[in-house]
Amino acid sequence: MQQTNPAAVGDYLRKLQQEIVAAVEAADGGTCVRDAWQKEPGEALQGSGLTCILEGGALFERAGCGFSQVRGPRLPPSATQNRPELAGAPFEAMGVSLVFHPRSPYVPIVHMNVRMLAALPEGKDPVCWFGGGMDLTPCYGFEDDAVHFHTVCRDALAAFGEDKYPRFKTWCDEYFFLKHRNEQRGIGGIFFDDFAEGGFDNGFALLRSVGNAFLPAYLPIIERRRAMPWGERERAFQLYRRGRYVEFNLVWDRGTHFGLQSGGRTESILLSMPPLASWAYQQQPEPGSPEAALYSDFIVRRDWL
Repeated sequence: MQQTNPAAVGDYLRKLQQEIVAAVEAADGGTCVRDAWQKEPGEALQGSGLTCILEGGALFERAGCGFSQVRGPRLPPSATQNRPELAGAPFEAMGVSLVFHPRSPYVPIVHMNVRMLAALPEGKDPVCWFGGGMDLTPCYGFEDDAVHFHTVCRDALAAFGEDKYPRFKTWCDEYFFLKHRNEQRGIGGIFFDDFAEGGFDNGFALLRSVGNAFLPAYLPIIERRRAMPWGERERAFQLYRRGRYVEFNLVWDRGTHFGLQSGGRTESILLSMPPLASWAYQQQPEPGSPEAALYSDFIVRRDWL
């Protein structure tokens, strides 16, 4: 059986977090708060992590990027719905997860996550699998932003087989879907879970490729949109669309459920929440408006490449 090396995954993830946080600070001009934490003895999980968050910045109203490495006595239901034979096994999980909520309505919300989970069934070899991806959630859609983001995602997966981008793109579209609204969360990207094809080394290589692609996928979009002027109308629509983001993360997101079910650190789990959001009853955009175009042209399942 191919050897696993969780320590190497942890080293990579810590370095990735450092690189992303440095890029956030450079783009914004502000400084992230760095909150190192340790699970106390007797808690449901054991382990540690580092939550980095910038709030009230010039570019980012809230940008959180967290690393965690935890161990638990039994896998929660959200982790074994596709692997029932591992239900109840002890586990180790580690990952980097981020969500950035820009101040400008024209700069899209972005999410990225890369993680490894190892089940440790008694008397058996560890079972490791990888997951993650990235997706873009604009409030105002731009074709060139969507094409750029999906191109970087496709190229990050190219070395792992021609099937990976279309498969993970479809998976992303299906996953980031608000069933209760019959609505996509954003323009998608890539998403994968329970990935163990080709063994540990192949899965780890894919995780690194996706993690390394995040900044090239997102930073050019920031630079194209950050200086665009906006006013009260755009701000009101941004807050309304952020409400959809909150709905997905609390109702449907498996990562949120995993963290809360397993006894994770709530403050870090919910770093994905925006600082402000709003809801309105049966709000409909004006026909022919940029707001209407978001629904008709962008938050629909389509081929961007």
